[in-house]
Amino acid sequence: MKKLLLSGVAAFALPGMAAAASCPAVTVADMQGVASGAFPQQFELAEFQGAASCELAFAANPAIGDLNTRIRGNGELPALADRLPSEPLVVAPYDAIGSYGGQLDALSNATESGTSDFLSVRHVNLFRYSDDLQTVVPNVAKSWAWNDDFTQLTVTLRAGHKWSDGAPFTAADVAFWYNNLMMDTNVIAEAKDYALAGGKPMKVEAVDDVTVTFTLEAPKPGLIETFSFTYVQPFQPKHFFEQFHPALNDQADANAKALGYEGGYDLIKAYYGNSDWMDTPSPMLTAGDKLAGLPRDTMPTLESHILVKETTEGRHYVANPYFFQVDTAGNQLPYISEMDEIYVGDEEVRTLKLLNGEVDYKSQAINLTSAPVLLEGQEKGNYTVDVKPGIASPTIAFNVTAEDEARRAIFNDIRFRTAMSVAMNRDELNEVTAFGLGTPTQYIGFSPRPGFIDAKWSDHEAGFDPDRANALLDEMGLVDKDGDGARDLPDGSPFVVDWQFSTQASSAQFVELIAQNWTDVGVKTTIKEVTSDEFRSAQSSNQLDITMWGKGQPAGSILGDGEIWVPPFDGYFDVRTAMLWAEYISSNGENGVEPPAWVADLKGALDTYQSSQPGTDASVAAAQQMVEIMTSQILFIGTVNAPAPIYHSNNLQNFEEFKTQSYEFYRTYPYRPAQWFLTE
Repeated sequence: MKKLLLSGVAAFALPGMAAAASCPAVTVADMQGVASGAFPQQFELAEFQGAASCELAFAANPAIGDLNTRIRGNGELPALADRLPSEPLVVAPYDAIGSYGGQLDALSNATESGTSDFLSVRHVNLFRYSDDLQTVVPNVAKSWAWNDDFTQLTVTLRAGHKWSDGAPFTAADVAFWYNNLMMDTNVIAEAKDYALAGGKPMKVEAVDDVTVTFTLEAPKPGLIETFSFTYVQPFQPKHFFEQFHPALNDQADANAKALGYEGGYDLIKAYYGNSDWMDTPSPMLTAGDKLAGLPRDTMPTLESHILVKETTEGRHYVANPYFFQVDTAGNQLPYISEMDEIYVGDEEVRTLKLLNGEVDYKSQAINLTSAPVLLEGQEKGNYTVDVKPGIASPTIAFNVTAEDEARRAIFNDIRFRTAMSVAMNRDELNEVTAFGLGTPTQYIGFSPRPGFIDAKWSDHEAGFDPDRANALLDEMGLVDKDGDGARDLPDGSPFVVDWQFSTQASSAQFVELIAQNWTDVGVKTTIKEVTSDEFRSAQSSNQLDITMWGKGQPAGSILGDGEIWVPPFDGYFDVRTAMLWAEYISSNGENGVEPPAWVADLKGALDTYQSSQPGTDASVAAAQQMVEIMTSQILFIGTVNAPAPIYHSNNLQNFEEFKTQSYEFYRTYPYRPAQWFLTE
């Protein structure tokens, strides 16, 4: 691939810039005597110029004009000074000032399957975690401030920031996201937990173009955490959507019908989807012959790259010509011009492509069992594999609201869940599937376990004890009545547990070992591999006996988003159970199945935890109560917390070694992929 170097790039000065010393090309590896800013590895423009006693001159990717022509609906580009915010974020690259150009090649399983590692490469949010995974730093937002009791958050945006189509990005776009998308049941049927405080909606108001306030009914200090570590983007382009939003435009439905849609909300969903997941198919995949009449192929973005092509085989992106970040030499980021994502559903084929060096970065859906062959092929394939600790681990749940009443009764019996937990040989799982590198554990909700949570809960009913499992099952009346070696239901009919799983959640070998453990104590378990889409669809429609996916969140994350603590105990893309408990709660008892009393106790403890200042006695006591309730119920069964591979091409520069292989800090997001660049 041909690379374009910075030596031939024209430089521009922002209005009002006086002649002054050029700025040093500061990197994390060599700060050249420039003092660090208020936040690690980045500066506000005035802060950097003051620290370095210089004035930044700005330069752009020489190919950006051509890239812009591939963004349907974008006009001719104005000068760089009119594309950058007047307050761009200045970032220090890790090792070197990069070169422009090239294409980052990515690999996913399918549409919305195994894609979040690639999505995180272009992701932006109001804030982010720095790469220490402890410090929240500004990103899209310039700053934030809380009032004394954490009931009002004031966020200040960057003056002059623009969407990828050149339209101004303002506080109105944040208020629009909350008031007209998140809280409009025609778009999102039920508001997410993170969007509520004390179970009640927030008041989100644009004070002026760069100031937005979040006023909360109850304290929620973890709100900034949600806007730092998740895929959620609390801003959407009001200027684009308001022409189709019935609450904002009397002609919205007519405008949508003229383009072939039933109404305004249908057209909004064609672009935005019907959830807060920012990776739903675009009109390029869903609109068919209506696409040509739509104003754009995809909605405007603030991300580093924008989608320009989508098929069932993959997607292609080009650099956002209005991206708000520059490096310390004044070069507009991102360095990488294009990104290409292909879909490969077969794990063996994905591994072969990785071995051949056809991919620049991959972490999601690479199971640890693939690590030996990938490590062996590093030199030949010109790539590096790092094996790093995980946060979430494969976690299993039985369907406590199964449609079949007999199964529901069994799965609701804590003796059954306890038996299935102690029948599992976690040490064998660790040795065989994690090469002894993992840690057998029970699910406690918090991961990693904070010091204020008693270690006993990580071991609760997690020891291998098939004799005890057999005794508990016998006590329940699940005995082998026909002598075939498998336990039967009390009425004498066969009891067979059907386990449908996706290898995106864990390896087939992992599932096979557990299924054999359970079969060994008489609970015949059949297994079937399905795609992640099939798994999620069946889980959502309450059709599965068993669900499994990675689960567990850091303490800070739970401060802002407590979804894993309330029915159905996670989101669409994760492991859930008790779908009918959730339906009962959301319908105020009109539908579904009433949950047991401990569910309300758990929610009360969560509310206290989220509304308390971290580290206080109230916060610690609430967290301890949450863990005690969740773990003692064994609603979710923990397995082994194991490390996992991270793969990257040796041509990918400024690639910092990750601290974890985890979704929970949003994969690459703390490591600033906009400053990656490619060499040959």
